[in-house]
This record gives sequence, structure tokens and C-alpha cells, in this order.
Amino acid sequence: MTGKATLADNAADGPAGKGDGQGDTSRPVTIAFIAESAGVSVPTVSKVINGKSGVSADTRARVEALVNEHGYRKPSGANRNNVVELVFRELQHMWAVEIIRGVERVARQHRVGLMVSEFGLHDTAEPTWDDTVARRPNCVLSVAQLSEAERAQLTAKGIPFVVFDPATELPDDVPFVGATNWSGGRAATRHLTELGHRRIAMIGGPEDQLYCCARLDGYRSAMQAAGLPVDPELVVHATLTHEDGRAAARSLLALPERPTAIFTANDLQALGVYQAAREAGLRIPDDLSVVGFDDLPVVAWVDPPLTTVHQPLTEMAVAATELALTLGRGEAAPQVGVEIATTLTVRGSTAPPKD
Repeated sequence: MTGKATLADNAADGPAGKGDGQGDTSRPVTIAFIAESAGVSVPTVSKVINGKSGVSADTRARVEALVNEHGYRKPSGANRNNVVELVFRELQHMWAVEIIRGVERVARQHRVGLMVSEFGLHDTAEPTWDDTVARRPNCVLSVAQLSEAERAQLTAKGIPFVVFDPATELPDDVPFVGATNWSGGRAATRHLTELGHRRIAMIGGPEDQLYCCARLDGYRSAMQAAGLPVDPELVVHATLTHEDGRAAARSLLALPERPTAIFTANDLQALGVYQAAREAGLRIPDDLSVVGFDDLPVVAWVDPPLTTVHQPLTEMAVAATELALTLGRGEAAPQVGVEIATTLTVRGSTAPPKD
């Protein structure tokens, strides 16, 4: 799939009303037509139709007048297919398997079909929801992040959605399931300070990713609680890959006074640290302690097994799917946002620093 979705071409169809403004009363009135007639965007019309804030009184009155004039009604969603669509930005990372496992478990229990979609890598064009909207799934669980326009497009079609592990701030009414990333970052760093480490480095993730920022903030909080300064030289950012984790660790281990411990934003970065440490002739944990984040199954089998923050990806996926299916049935969600607790799993990659 390539190209940006054109919302005006994929807007919600209401039942046939008083016409489409062009004399053809057989065609349904669309939210795109209302937006064009009012001289506003589709998301703005969606806010008015759904009673949301953020629209001026004049604009709201103009849109409501057009809605009443043309007889637009929100789609009921009764014609949606009995399928939950799981949407990823990319499927190459190992954690995707854990998410799919949780979604499939719930879908099977509810006798609902599962479709997995991939929109492409981060350096490709913005994802398009044209095909997803056309398939009319019962609900959407999005690991890919949703823009305001994309949320409006799904809402306009009456397709409920849940965001999995949000990377950016969401409006208060957008349903999501995430993890306690800040607490996880704090627990990982506190473990290292309690072992006696003082020069603790952090390989953070992309600075525009909300969960990465939370993990870094947890690191800073634990350092402050231990009375330790956060040395800017020991905080670096990298993409959440083995290769970039390795490159970041190389730079940290090349410092005149290298860190005795490194906490990473995810397990793939931590595996990169392992490789960089071996290349530098360092032994884990004798010369360098390492803590990751995610607890992917593979990290229990590396040498030494990785100490990491367990992010319950499968449990998160189960909760997100249950929430999405609840919304798909037209029922009110017990709560809009859910955060599932992380826990620290201590294995063989951490030890007290050498004297």
C-alpha cells in the first residue's frame, strides 16, 4: 500500500438523505460532502457529529445546519464484517509475534476472524487506511499510530479502534492499551544502583516516541532517587534495533571513563550492547552490566541471559482486543485507557561493579 489516504474519497456514507447537493437524491450524503460544503476538514465535521470539543461555535453551527439540511446520519456499523484487523507499521520485529499471539487468542475465543495488515517501514509514505475502511472490519487494533485525520476516517465509517502502546499523546477519548513504561525504567535503573553502580548509561529510543521518553524519565527518576547525577555524556538515543544499539554502545564504551552498566530502551538494543562489549574485550556481567526492556523470549537464551523489564506484550494484546471487541459490539468501554504493569526479570547480565 502506498500513498496517503484521501479522506474526501473515503468518507463515511450515511443513508440516502435529501440529496448530495447536486440534485442526485439517489446518492448517499457523505461526511466529505458536508466538510466541503462547510469549508472545513473531515476531522472537524467528525468532531461536530460526535459531540467533541475543539470546534468554534460558528463552525459548529454551520456544520450542524448542513447536517440537518442534507439529512446526514452516522453509519450504524451494522454492515461491518466479523473480523478484527490488527494493523502494524512493520512486522519485522520479534515483539510483533507476541502481540499477534494475544490477539489471536481472544479472536478465537470470540469466534471472530483476524486479519493482520502492514503499512510499511518508517521511512515509507504515510499509511493509507483506504483498504482497511473498505473491508469494514468489526474493529481495528492499531500498533501503527493514528493521526487525527485517520481516527476521524475510521470514526466516520463507524469502525471502532484501539491504539496499542501509543507512541504519541492521544486525546482523552481515544481508547488505548499500554504498559507502565516509566515504572519499568525506574525499576531497571534502581536495580543497577542497588547493585552499587554509579556510572549508569542509558541508550534511549527515538525522542519522539512517548513510551521511550517514559522509560528514559524512569531512568532519570531512579538516578535522582539514588543521589546520582545524570551525566549527559551517558545518555544517547538510537533506533530500537540491534545495529543501532551496538553503535551506541560502542560510543559509550569508548569514553575515557566508560559506564559500568547500560540500560537500554528495548531488548534488541541490549543485544547490540552484548556484541559491542565482546568487540571491546569486556565480559558481561563481570565488566559491564546490561538491562533491556521487553523480555522477548530470545533474551532468556543468550549468554548470559539478559536481565530485562518484562513488558507483558501478549497480555496487553489480549486486553486491547477485548476492548476493541467491546467497542465493536457497540458497548461502552469500562475504561478508555488501560496500562498493564511491567516487572523486572533479573537474570545473569547484571552484577555489582568491580572495585
